[in-house]
Amino acid sequence: MKTSIATVSISGTLETKLRAVAEAGFGGVEIFENDLLSFPGTPRDIGQAVRDLGMECTLFQPFRDLEGMPDGHRERAFDRMERKFDVMAELGTDLVLLCSNCSPLALDDRTRMVDDLSALGERAAARGMRIGYEALAWGRHVHDHRDAWALVRDVDHPNIGLILDSFHSLSRRVPSSSIGDIKADKLFFVQVADAPLLDMDYLSWSRHFRCMPGQGDFALAEWAEAIHRIGYDGWWSLEIFNDRFRAGSA
Repeated sequence: MKTSIATVSISGTLETKLRAVAEAGFGGVEIFENDLLSFPGTPRDIGQAVRDLGMECTLFQPFRDLEGMPDGHRERAFDRMERKFDVMAELGTDLVLLCSNCSPLALDDRTRMVDDLSALGERAAARGMRIGYEALAWGRHVHDHRDAWALVRDVDHPNIGLILDSFHSLSRRVPSSSIGDIKADKLFFVQVADAPLLDMDYLSWSRHFRCMPGQGDFALAEWAEAIHRIGYDGWWSLEIFNDRFRAGSA
């Protein structure tokens, strides 16, 4: 199994986090944008540090509010993504996480979403990059991995794929059996987190109460087995938003 972890999961400076991740035996690391912005060096320095520690930069994240934006905002979103491609090239990763749109400006227009993701795929291909689309549990129009998969399937572009995150699927009680409909070659990345069952808004629940697998109440084994059954053989990455974890030792 190829194991990764997001830098947002642990405490300390980015340098401290990277050393801790490498010493724990992970093969890869997701670079969260907040860690990049607080780092005193360049993205190229970060990428070199990751490689010097014997790891891969598996993913850069997040990118928000692209598909379904009205004219004007749409063009600015694509311009932002081009700048992220520049950062990714320096980091040494070809994969960026695109969250389903949460903007109140986002249009509930599926044809437009498909067209936007198709155009994004062309831009990504021109730069040698890939887009992993993830359904956020609090997404404005897309908050279920079945809907995210249907968009990725209909876009049918080699540079556009799906990212599955256990929190977003299991907090919404999306049946894990639905993962069987996903093609393994279109599943670009898998993120794993457990959580206690709480009655609260999805955003706060996700941002403060995720925990390591086995520490919460999600049916993670069933979810993971469904992913194994489709033949996925890529990265499994911990993404743990938790205030207590970030206050402790890396």
